Formats: sequence, structure tokens, C-alpha cells
Amino acid sequence: MADLHSSFRTADQPRRSKRGGVLVIGLGRFGSAIATTLDRLGQEVLVIERNPALIQLYADRIPTVEADATSPEALEQIGVRDFPVVVVGIGSSLEASVLVTGNLVDMGTAQIWAKAVSAEHGRILQRIGAHHVVFPEADAGARVAHLVSGKLLDYIEVEDGFTIVKMRPPKETQGFTIEQSKVRTKYGVTIIGVKSPGEDFVYATPQTRISASDLLIVSGHSELLDRFAARP
Repeated sequence: MADLHSSFRTADQPRRSKRGGVLVIGLGRFGSAIATTLDRLGQEVLVIERNPALIQLYADRIPTVEADATSPEALEQIGVRDFPVVVVGIGSSLEASVLVTGNLVDMGTAQIWAKAVSAEHGRILQRIGAHHVVFPEADAGARVAHLVSGKLLDYIEVEDGFTIVKMRPPKETQGFTIEQSKVRTKYGVTIIGVKSPGEDFVYATPQTRISASDLLIVSGHSELLDRFAARP
């Protein structure tokens, strides 16, 4: 990067408060989805992107800076140390992803969320100090696989296999209270919410009675949930 001052520019001169915010690096599908969602939720967000075409595409929607985030000098001038949370959304270049993450580690960023496109990529990011490594493609693939292969209507894996799903009730639970059906004892999963047609979701109690038309919110380990969902 020959000239730091000429190598980056801001869109509408985005400002941050002294409280910090979230810095997103990369305006690909992952980074742009995070940035636009944070902005819609009212969170302070700033995006770094080196591609002028992407900057132009998003400049009217979210605060953006055109810069090369692999350069520690560029990050310093942008004020990366003011951000307690930084998301590295670079996936197309492993080298750039690692360089940027390494820069953030060296600068003492409190929370680094980094996108990985493979297990090897993820291991490298973890070894150099990323606090959270995200596998968006793999996670989306696993989620869709669970949805298309069984009764699950929604599937969210939280961490270490712990998962929350939305599903139809198996026949053996229909017409019984949660206490009577003994789901937790038999299958090791917990029914945490029930939605009856035309009603809001309610937290489940042992006395909650399940009908065939209900939807269940169930938590537990993914393997146990798969077993429970496979019941007729």
C-alpha cells in the first residue's frame, strides 16, 4: 500500500461514539449480512472493504471505509482499537483472513469473530488467537440437512452439539401432558415451549398437554433430538 491516505476513503464520513461498536471486515455475503443486520438493529457498525465496487454498492446503506485490512497501519488509522468486537468476514483468501486476524490479535482486540471456509482454516484462525470461529457454509448445510431429512421445521445448533429445534409432536406425546409422556426420561431432551394453532408460544410446564396440531420447541443434544424427531 503505497500511500495510506489515498488508499482508503469513507462513505459519508461515518462516525463512532466513544463506546465503540462492531467493525466488520469484508463485504461478501457473510460480512454484508452481519453489517446490515447490525445496522437494522440499531447497533453501531463500520465496514472495511478493499473492493471499490462493493463499497459503492453498500455506501448508501451502511458506514463503509475502503482500505486494505491486511495493513496494520490502515487499521490503526481507522481506529480499530476503539472497537471491542471485530468480525473478519474474509473467506475468499485464506492468506488475507489470517493476516487480518493476526493484526487484530496483535492490537489486543477483545472479541474477534472470524469466518472459516474449512476445518483447516478454522484451526489456523483459532491457533493465532481468534476468539470465535464461524463456519457459515458448513453450519447452513448441516441445518438444511436436518430440515429436509425429517420432521424438523427449524434447527439451531448453539454450541458443542446443544441444539434447539421446532418440530411436530410424535404420536406418543399427543393427548398427554409433558409429565405423562416422560419425554425427558425416555429421550434425554426437553420440551421448552408449545404453540397451539392461533395461539402464541408458551413456556412448557409438566402439566402442558400436547395435541397433534401443536408445534414443539425442544432442546437437547443434536443426536438425541434426531432420535426423538424420528419417532412416528
